[in-house]
Amino acid sequence: MIIFKAVKELLQCMQKILIVDDDTSFGMMVSGYLKKKGLETVLAGSFLKAKDHLEHESFDLVLTDHRLPDGTGLDVLDKSKSVAADIPVILITAYSDIRVAVDAIKKGAFEYITKPVNAEELLHVVTKALNNHQKPTSLISEYITGEGEEALRMEEHIRLVAPTEVAVLIQGESGTGKEYVARRIHELSSHSSGPFVAVDCGALTSEIASSELFGHVKGSFTGAVDNKTGHFESVGKGTIFLDEVGNLSYEVQMKLLRAIQERRARRLGSNTEFSIDARIITATNDDLRTSALEGTFREDLYHRLNEFQILVPPLRARRGDLLKYANYFLDKAAGEFGKEIKGFSNPVLKIFESYEWPGNIRELRNVVRRSVLLTRGDFIEMESIPPELSENSGVTGKELNLSNARNATEKQLIEEALLKTRHNKSETARLLGMDRKTLYNKMQKLKIDY
Repeated sequence: MIIFKAVKELLQCMQKILIVDDDTSFGMMVSGYLKKKGLETVLAGSFLKAKDHLEHESFDLVLTDHRLPDGTGLDVLDKSKSVAADIPVILITAYSDIRVAVDAIKKGAFEYITKPVNAEELLHVVTKALNNHQKPTSLISEYITGEGEEALRMEEHIRLVAPTEVAVLIQGESGTGKEYVARRIHELSSHSSGPFVAVDCGALTSEIASSELFGHVKGSFTGAVDNKTGHFESVGKGTIFLDEVGNLSYEVQMKLLRAIQERRARRLGSNTEFSIDARIITATNDDLRTSALEGTFREDLYHRLNEFQILVPPLRARRGDLLKYANYFLDKAAGEFGKEIKGFSNPVLKIFESYEWPGNIRELRNVVRRSVLLTRGDFIEMESIPPELSENSGVTGKELNLSNARNATEKQLIEEALLKTRHNKSETARLLGMDRKTLYNKMQKLKIDY
């Protein structure tokens, strides 16, 4: 199969994995399985033991359970990123902890796997993480143009702003595809011949952020044993994408503001400046405007970054495109795993339509990929999707009126947005990714009080 060929090519040189799990039997089972595939493994049964290994050994990947006796998988993630920011971390979690998994992705985790763990899925994700670690610039854009009103408006804005040098701030929940929007802008811009470098600011501690972004010279601080070229210098005339920019410390925000204003910067410890020729695109799932007003984010930097804003709506607000995304992920996963699957059964489609998808497109992709692994027939059936999906979808054994379900969900979203904005229609429309006219039409249709 394709996956085992990839593993064979990858493991020509030994890769070392840290497995963190307090369930000794499960940890030994995973360790033994990966060792049979030619990987070197080290097993730690607690956060403190994992911390000790990370401080004294080098690893190519960290695989950690979320629930540990003296901490969590997020603690392991934070420690791993502070030691070596580029080492991929995979979180194993119960499906009931999906929001934790989403938060882990936001903090810089490479991927998450839900229990019970499927061996082939585990191998696939580990192989992909190791390959990406070896080839960090090999990512290829998989942007999918939606057909709904919000998606078409977003595509129009992307095409409008891409040929310009206007600074773009992309806003949206975690997992909505902000990086793909940034790549789309890059591909349609005059910078497309250069590299696209994505930087997860949420994974950068204040101690290493300046070095990662701007580089340093040997001896500039303890541990600086060699010269380092930062992302702003290495990207050249390409595009640099700063994801979760709101997580940068105030000190780094000042350096970033100066770099944007002067289009020049210097490495830590150096007196020599280098020019910045790259296109700068930023993204956040926070409300930077509020952060700027509250003083936790520099207001002058916010206005520099927010010359043009693109709002990426959550998946629950663009259900008309859900099946298109699901089919795309189905075809891709079927190709990866060497299977021929025609589609989804009607009961599965009903679950998909009614589920809220808190993890957005990323969660949909993971659910579909996992389902493809478990499916043996021509269609993905109910037994192949996580049971928690149906439990949290509100679907019963009775026939579901999809139109009514959509309307009820949409009405709830609009009412929640109105409460959040204190019935400011313009702000509500912006929050939901639609214009005021569309909002008024929907409020009238759904009988929402003005």
